[in-house]
Amino acid sequence: MYYRRLGKTGLEVSPIALGTWRFGKEHEDSGVVETGRKEAHELLDAYAEAGGNFIDTANGYGRGDSERWIGEWLAERDREDYVVASKCFWSQESRFQENLSRKNVRAEVEGSLDRLDIDYLDILYLHRFDDETPIEKTLRTVDDLVSEGKVHHVGLSTADAWKLTKGLWKADVNNYEAFTVTQPLFHAAYYEDVAEYLDVCADQDLAVVPYSPLAGGFLTGKYERVGDGTYELDAPEDTRAQLDEMFEAWYVSERGWHVLDAVRHVAEEVDATPAQVALRWLMDQPDFTCVPIVGARTVEQLEENLGALDVTISNEQFQRIFAARYDEDGNLYKTNA
Repeated sequence: MYYRRLGKTGLEVSPIALGTWRFGKEHEDSGVVETGRKEAHELLDAYAEAGGNFIDTANGYGRGDSERWIGEWLAERDREDYVVASKCFWSQESRFQENLSRKNVRAEVEGSLDRLDIDYLDILYLHRFDDETPIEKTLRTVDDLVSEGKVHHVGLSTADAWKLTKGLWKADVNNYEAFTVTQPLFHAAYYEDVAEYLDVCADQDLAVVPYSPLAGGFLTGKYERVGDGTYELDAPEDTRAQLDEMFEAWYVSERGWHVLDAVRHVAEEVDATPAQVALRWLMDQPDFTCVPIVGARTVEQLEENLGALDVTISNEQFQRIFAARYDEDGNLYKTNA
């Protein structure tokens, strides 16, 4: 395992982060828990044994179980060996506070630290942008948490590009801790939709730690198109497409199938899997540091994903995957998301 600098944070992190949103996640319709406590600890063990050090969670993942299980695991290790990121917006501490108010941000950070059983978060992401709370009030609260040593760096997840820019400006004029890390939805079939956001990241040297880098598993190549339909697919048993009713709406599109075809072709050329090529494509972004978050369900999936570190793709192959979004006339294929 080699490490890379995470933008302006100074942190040295694994080129692939371990996402834990599946930990304790229960599907209401089926009652299926995607990753239980035992499996979660096995995934953390495998990631650490491979040299991984960048663990991503959130206060609400598994209704708090994700943080609790990570905390149990960290208790037997040197906390300083790991970079731990969590998030706030939705509440685990109050039935009435789902926002970025001072009350909620403080309560959620304290709750996360308690569940993780650690003294500080390396990164605190604002999980969403709160349009009802002035961003300078949120940033003032986070700035206080940084001064208290409970948070080291602040990031922003899903938001419009102008809101990211507004947050950076408000932090600058008020001398508050500014965003240094971002966490957008971003994968090989989903670029134009977040292009302006990524332009801000490139201009301001913000690290990009994208979630769903494999389009919910679509870019692993495990799904096949049914006939010539755009949105229909053949899904193997126990895959996310069968568990999540929103899967097809979010990830299956004409653009997605064309990008997947390009990813598959490159994978054959470099003797890798489609998942490894899709992750490598993200890690090779030229304009900003990009560290994708993988949310593997099994140790075998995690090991395959980490295999992307040993894959090399050429600039021509990189551009071919990028260009697969467009038809012969230069028009973008349609997407649902």
